[in-house]
Amino acid sequence: MAYTQPRGRQKVCYYYDSDVGNYYYGQGHPMKPQRIRMTHNLLLNYGMYRKLEIYRPYRAEYHEMTKFHSDEYIRFLKSIRPDNVADYGKQMQRFNVGEDCPVFEGMYEFFQIATGGSIAGAVKLNRGHTDIAINWSGGLHHAKKSEASGFCYVNDIVLAILEMLKYHDRILYIDIDIHHGDGVEEAFYTTDRVFTVSFHKYGEYFPGTGDLRDSGAGKGKNYSLNFPMRDGMDDFTYERCFKPIIKKVMEHYRPSAIVLQCGADSLTGDRLGCFNLTLKGHGMCVEYMKSFGLPMLLLGGGGYTIRNVARCWTYETAVALHCHEDLSNELPYNDYFEYFAPDFKLHIEKNNMTNQNDNVYLERCMEKLTENLRSITHAPSVQMYERPEDSIDAEQITVPKNGVGDTQFKGNIDKLGGGQAYADNNTGDDDEFSEAEAKVL
Repeated sequence: MAYTQPRGRQKVCYYYDSDVGNYYYGQGHPMKPQRIRMTHNLLLNYGMYRKLEIYRPYRAEYHEMTKFHSDEYIRFLKSIRPDNVADYGKQMQRFNVGEDCPVFEGMYEFFQIATGGSIAGAVKLNRGHTDIAINWSGGLHHAKKSEASGFCYVNDIVLAILEMLKYHDRILYIDIDIHHGDGVEEAFYTTDRVFTVSFHKYGEYFPGTGDLRDSGAGKGKNYSLNFPMRDGMDDFTYERCFKPIIKKVMEHYRPSAIVLQCGADSLTGDRLGCFNLTLKGHGMCVEYMKSFGLPMLLLGGGGYTIRNVARCWTYETAVALHCHEDLSNELPYNDYFEYFAPDFKLHIEKNNMTNQNDNVYLERCMEKLTENLRSITHAPSVQMYERPEDSIDAEQITVPKNGVGDTQFKGNIDKLGGGQAYADNNTGDDDEFSEAEAKVL
């Protein structure tokens, strides 16, 4: 399906590695990298590749990851494998690897792909070679300096922001995942050069951080903003919270670039979520941030009903391209068509769960956050400094990968070991788990 390009259409580049769908966290684990491949295949079959610059991301190296993470932690991630876990018992406990964050085949390469796409997108934006950069395999916002957390091991977001800070004095980070963006907030909690905003479920919910009163420390006081939400958040209420708060942040802080983490577990029907957003409510955030016309990095994140994750990120790619209103609600035939049964539609309907976010609660939150914003310095200045070199040579990422095909062939699925395990456990008629996996859950 072809689209007409509106005047002044922003240039969009998109990062995807066909190997990303081969990785498998393990039987019963809700995080499935296969959702990235499903997204890619769906947007290709919608014809969006005609409007995108598609790149295969380079694989981030050890020295790039250690610009945020500790040396010993990255050495550990690089060294451990399923066949040598017995040698790393103490380190696994120290670095919080083994439960929610299991050791799986090819895991270090998986982190390299996710991180490389985000850093490459940051470099593209810094150089002015694109207006919007998309990396749906990124957005792993829970990872800490020396600790894995919440299915996240390497914090590609922090590394991308550090890259962008070489060119931008002030960066706004927004997180619309249902889980609090704790790893990113923690990394920039004491600086005014990055303003972090997180809209998330709060109260007896992972990771347990992101209280309304958490607002930064030291020089970063009031440059972290948390909007704790309750179950049942719907499109109308979310927009009512999101737009006024972000408008005030933009007016007070005046960032020169935006990073938006688009975790899809805030959608209705997510296996781990409890919000009631549709694609239009979630995509509203992308559309609104795009309207400011600033360089923007769009990243993935959570999302565990993978058919809806693919729908969401396909739709939000179309929002970035300004062609979302032209998308047919009838899904085009694609390699994963049966996953979208029984309706085979793009858009999803909200359910009848109760919205527990009442007016009194929301107004109290808005009032407190607005009060915090009034106390910050308008557009804080940055001392002159010599700009560091880019993490990668821009020339490395100027040539699109050969072709735009999905490259998911039977001979390729087992390329990195984990793929065959996924194929063995996936029944093909369900987009989440086999019966064996369901029993584990």
